[in-house]
Amino acid sequence: MLLGAHESVAGGLHLAFERGLRDGCQALQVWTRSSRQWSAAPLEPEMVARFRAAHRAAGGWPTAAHASYLINLCATTDALWARSIATLTDECERAELLGIGAVIVHPGAHQGAGSAAGVAKVARALRQVCAALRGRRVRLLLECTAGMGSSVGSSFEELAGMLDAAGERRLGICLDTQHMWAAGIDWTTARGYAATFERFDRLIGLGHLRAFHLNDSKRPLGSRVDRHQRIGDGAIGLAAFSRLVNDARFADVPGLLETPPLPPSASGEPGAESYAQGLERLRSLRGGRRRADPGTRRAADSPDRRRRARSDRTGPGPRR
Repeated sequence: MLLGAHESVAGGLHLAFERGLRDGCQALQVWTRSSRQWSAAPLEPEMVARFRAAHRAAGGWPTAAHASYLINLCATTDALWARSIATLTDECERAELLGIGAVIVHPGAHQGAGSAAGVAKVARALRQVCAALRGRRVRLLLECTAGMGSSVGSSFEELAGMLDAAGERRLGICLDTQHMWAAGIDWTTARGYAATFERFDRLIGLGHLRAFHLNDSKRPLGSRVDRHQRIGDGAIGLAAFSRLVNDARFADVPGLLETPPLPPSASGEPGAESYAQGLERLRSLRGGRRRADPGTRRAADSPDRRRRARSDRTGPGPRR
């Protein structure tokens, strides 16, 4: 797994790479605009040039942008739904301009319309966004949710339904470890881990799994509450993360810390928060299990598996 973090862009987008290098990142996530406002200043050519130069200097890490929390792709009001589509399209356009490989978005909340209606409406929104991005390279990743309120995307079945109905090759999945736990998916035991990724592979396909958000949890299994904790300090614990970071199937997949970073230095310098401790904890777990646990390993020599692997890389949606 390529370990990284959601670094601050205080003082300039390009400074996220400086902070990532300080913390020991191999991958990066950033905001390219405010997460809590609809409006966004345009990216000036100098900002883009600095960001791209810093990216090259850091070694061309896999880089993702997290989309605004205001976006609701299954909003029941036409105005909010249209605004969400326009904002997500802008997020993707900004990422493309900066050379960022993926945009990660929460699907949204059905607001009483029901999960099935919410899934269908998310898929319609995704088709519109992807249609506006023809010729662009940026990927769009749906993040699994904790299941708070009427949010959709807390089950693999719902995520598969969105990808299947949208039918777009640009789409993929980001799994948040805390969100899975909060949604009642116990991936933390050896048996639960094997069952979790077998089910993901069967419903969606591991080829569609493009990123992880690595967060421990302040709340117990099935709480349906989105509350992150530092790695090893929460209800999930280090043993589960050891299994994940040593899984050979995810060797090239970015794993991004979003856990509360250590606080700023006494100087109060913007962006002084550090993910170094969390990343070091994860690195210290490497080597415990170098292969997938028994029962999760794919049969590489199976003709059916080879066909499915090709489908994962090139197909428009999840397997059914």
